[in-house]
Amino acid sequence: MSARKLEGKVAIVTGAARGIGGATAVELAANGAAVVMADLKPPSEACAVTRKIEEGGGRYLYIQGDVANRERDAALVEQAVSHFGRLDILVNNAALSIRNPFLKYDLEDARRTFEVIFWAGFTLSQLAARQMVSQGGGGAIVFISSVHAVRGYANAVAYNAAKAAVNHLARTIALELAPHRIRVNWIEPGWIDTPGEHIAFGDEYIEREGRKLLWGRLGTPEEMARGVVFLASDDSSYMTGACLRMDGGYVLGSPDIV
Repeated sequence: MSARKLEGKVAIVTGAARGIGGATAVELAANGAAVVMADLKPPSEACAVTRKIEEGGGRYLYIQGDVANRERDAALVEQAVSHFGRLDILVNNAALSIRNPFLKYDLEDARRTFEVIFWAGFTLSQLAARQMVSQGGGGAIVFISSVHAVRGYANAVAYNAAKAAVNHLARTIALELAPHRIRVNWIEPGWIDTPGEHIAFGDEYIEREGRKLLWGRLGTPEEMARGVVFLASDDSSYMTGACLRMDGGYVLGSPDIV
């Protein structure tokens, strides 16, 4: 069995009830971290995730709430520290993707998308970093961004823009937090096989279109979670302000010669 890379660490993961966030919570716990799982969904919808953590002997605390609310975020950090004694890792994963053509896009939908993706990431990173600075010893902040940050995809204007903003947020705070040895990096997943994708596109479409990808399939949440552990652990001790693109070559396009 491999060494537990995060023994004694405490992590917050947002959007942790399922998908990339859920897989990340499981992987962090398997590597020794105590995990504070935050999600808008009730605990009953995270049973599959929490069961895996329990079966692996991991420690977790599940907190339901809206990460787009600063008071809730402050309480989230306080509860993490109160329950587990410190905070070492923050994974900003919570997201919202409302798809509509730009000409029909509702302003409130755009604002809500930025609240969940950008402003929640801003707020939680600030609050978590303050805790990390006060306790000493550095820390790690990981954003789950997207290839949408670097390519324009139709009918996702707010999501695209929010993810691009997250990338630059991460670059900037990486610069400012370096003196405190708090590393800030981000992952750009490609098309990942999450429950939300199946709801949005349907099983048959995902199966058919997935075979057309360069890797012949969609990525898995578990693959993304291993990337998070890499960025949260000393395996990436000399990385900050960096992107880890985990997209199976998605942005490269087709290898076919036209």
